[in-house]
Amino acid sequence: MDDRFSPSTDELVAANLQFAEAFDGARIAVRPNRRMAIVTCMDSRMDMFAMLGLGNGEAHVIRNAGGVVTDDVIRSLCLSQRRLGTREIVLIHHTHCGLMQVRTDDFFAELEAAVGVRPRWALEAFTDPFADVRQNIQRLHNTPFVEHTDHIRGFVYDVETGLLAEVHPHEPDRD
Repeated sequence: MDDRFSPSTDELVAANLQFAEAFDGARIAVRPNRRMAIVTCMDSRMDMFAMLGLGNGEAHVIRNAGGVVTDDVIRSLCLSQRRLGTREIVLIHHTHCGLMQVRTDDFFAELEAAVGVRPRWALEAFTDPFADVRQNIQRLHNTPFVEHTDHIRGFVYDVETGLLAEVHPHEPDRD
């Protein structure tokens, strides 16, 4: 084990005790009141609630590496729409994403060398977050499981300025 690493779960549990003392969210409805689902990257630099001015109970936030629309994201969006009433989808990638630095073949070869088998899942690495947002918008339009696709918008968050740049589905790729 790396001696420089210190687990901090105990700190999280202590913070939760303080949070629970002042907790007043017991009456927040399970259905997001903005009827919105956001698909974004798991990057720790992005505080989705703060950067979008959201409060608890306003939107579903679905996160994964890269913020890509995978089968599991489609599963979550299907439930979000069909059981919890969401109608709008926002996709947010970001600049300087770690997934942009990964070569799929190299990463899978490393995994195979370490554990003896290549994964069955797709890594979904990309080089252009704008092009990938457009691709993911198209995936949502193509799946029969996401019922409401009239209100899908995509953005790329700039981690250096904090600003969102809208991605229009039919604009040319950036160089």
